[in-house]
Amino acid sequence: VGVQDELRSVRKTMSDFDMAEVAGIMDRAPVTDEVIRHWKEKAGDRQTVVFCSTVAHAEHVTDAFRAAGVPAALIHGDLAAETRKAILADYAAGGIRVVVNVAVLTEGWDHPPTSCVVLLRPSSYKSTMIQMVGRGLRTVDPEEHPGIVKTDCIVLDFGTSSLIHGTLEQDVDLDGKTEAGEAPTKSCPGCGADIPLAATECPLCGEAFPREDEEAGEGGGAAPLSGFMMTEIDLLKRSSFAWVDLYGTDDALMATGFAAWGGIFWLDGVWYAIGGAKGERPHLLGVGERTVCLAQADDWLNTHETDESAFKTRSWLRQPPTEKQLQYLPPECRHDFGLTRYRASALMTFGFNKRAIRQLIDATARPERRAA
Repeated sequence: VGVQDELRSVRKTMSDFDMAEVAGIMDRAPVTDEVIRHWKEKAGDRQTVVFCSTVAHAEHVTDAFRAAGVPAALIHGDLAAETRKAILADYAAGGIRVVVNVAVLTEGWDHPPTSCVVLLRPSSYKSTMIQMVGRGLRTVDPEEHPGIVKTDCIVLDFGTSSLIHGTLEQDVDLDGKTEAGEAPTKSCPGCGADIPLAATECPLCGEAFPREDEEAGEGGGAAPLSGFMMTEIDLLKRSSFAWVDLYGTDDALMATGFAAWGGIFWLDGVWYAIGGAKGERPHLLGVGERTVCLAQADDWLNTHETDESAFKTRSWLRQPPTEKQLQYLPPECRHDFGLTRYRASALMTFGFNKRAIRQLIDATARPERRAA
């Protein structure tokens, strides 16, 4: 919306950017009008949370949304706790489309159907940006929100946080391991001291370093983050379990162990994650995008399958099926010389649970609504 250069010059306080100065840049009617225009164009049908710089700024943004015919409400720290609770309950019930806030909803609050986040303030700390964007990245539990399908979250960053910090996932350690070693440093051209790589000013001599986006020029640097799709990781390779393509058409995948099984199934453009365990009826784990459903089914298996001999590295998985397995499978399986013991187990598990799986999918598909 034409304010990037101005926001780059905003001073930092001890804790963050000077939000009064940010408001002086962002709290203008033409800027707010452009924000709402972009929101209507890209996310007008989504439940949305907006982060503003000051209460006055948030009040003006809320009024502008309402003037544009959008059900909107404001949350800030000076409101009574009961008032805040009532507003958030109305938002959760769908009576409010947009909830605007000032430093209140960064943590400790979640409404998973939220599928758009609007940033109208910068953040000097990447952790704060991740907390704000995280309000829209929660997956939807089909038991808590039946019939709602959420496949992505759109982030409209007008506050340039993504230009400052780059992508959200670049610092994520997927394995949960911390490597030992020293923090990266660089040499100050002014005094030659070794200083932290991320420093923008030398703490010893005061030498200032241009940011990467400034060095790259107007056309360089990180691109604005206009949409955040749930990142697709090759979960099939990372999984401890072997996933079987039941029909060879990539629309029904299942993994099974000795105590539990998980599967993802595609119907009418939507994926469904379903899990089962010994002594339990199958559970609907999630509805939505393929990768998210695969992760949910894999998590179910990791939680309920404790026998490591079910892991895909075990040699028995690749052995021929047993005679008893073949008795439960269709006759043509006897002529499938590539059939393994594990694939036979997956086909049997699917066959035993096919009716329950179908019932769960049919019951969910009928009232389906989309969060995105």
